[in-house]
Amino acid sequence: MSLPTVSREWHLIARPQGEPKPEDFALREVPVAEPAPGRILVRNLYMSVDPYMRGRMSQLDLDVELGHKAGIRGRMNDVKSYVPPFQLDRPMDGGAVGEVVASAAEGFEVGDHVLHGLGWREYADVNAAQATKVDASLAPLSAYLGVLGMPGLTAYAGLFEVASFKEGDSVFVSGAAGAVGSLVGQFAKIKGAARVIGSAGSDEKVTLLTEKYGFDSAFNYKNGPVAEQLKDAAPEGIDVYFDNVGGDHLEAAISSLNVHGRATLCGAIAQYNDTEPAPGPRNLVMAIGKRLRLQGILVNDHAALQPQFVKDVAGWLRSGELVADETVVEGVENATGAFLGMLRGENTGKMIVSFTG
Repeated sequence: MSLPTVSREWHLIARPQGEPKPEDFALREVPVAEPAPGRILVRNLYMSVDPYMRGRMSQLDLDVELGHKAGIRGRMNDVKSYVPPFQLDRPMDGGAVGEVVASAAEGFEVGDHVLHGLGWREYADVNAAQATKVDASLAPLSAYLGVLGMPGLTAYAGLFEVASFKEGDSVFVSGAAGAVGSLVGQFAKIKGAARVIGSAGSDEKVTLLTEKYGFDSAFNYKNGPVAEQLKDAAPEGIDVYFDNVGGDHLEAAISSLNVHGRATLCGAIAQYNDTEPAPGPRNLVMAIGKRLRLQGILVNDHAALQPQFVKDVAGWLRSGELVADETVVEGVENATGAFLGMLRGENTGKMIVSFTG
């Protein structure tokens, strides 16, 4: 097949102040060339949009690392990150799955499907060493960006390794209808949780949590103080908290955690668009008397779990014990809209952008 001459890709053209706006991004055309030795050209079929990408848009650029002032205010702009910031007027990146259309790398053939890190574009020139073959016969290709990908491993490692979940625990999950949260709750139920509680941002999602994902109870955090709703849902307290939200959810969880409770700090989406530092939980002193363990998670620290994770989760999918929903937005031109919608909570399960149409 003949290669295309141009590809469309999304560039960050302004660092967002508060909530990102469509004007912060530009869809641009770039030339496509044959891959150099050791590289493959991939036609992206699906790409991922994830909350962590918001932080990469606001962190200080290279000028700051050189000691210059950027003149940007924002709670995340003065923090050295575990992942490099997106550069202005350059293509953004992120998880993607696609089909090899040209190969100059041993072990990769035209027609192979691969997982790689150069999303936000139609065609990706990928270093073959940074691409992983995936099998479309084992699972839908988009699943490698969700339940069998980074969100799935985050949920698995965060619950079982970081939070040291054990049978009989009571578990609270915030952002429970999202890509990670919806899996955490189901993993806990499958492994024998005494009770699983979730919070979400709409009554429809609350119904979904209890009727489809098997949560024992759920509440809409917009309907009243989180602390009060959590105490009503878990009058005997919780043993594990999986935090995707931060803010008032973390403070509520600290109050409800039992002695020797554990919290996995995965995300703080409630604060990602803040332009001033958010106050810490006012009740953090309770962690002393309760002997709580609050631990952050970065999924890359848990790569050793990958074989067991894939074995367990693939089995749960086959048996029907696990439900993995996706919200799919069609077209590269709608990728930033999908990202902004994900930040607003418009997705159920994993937010995916499809380029297959």
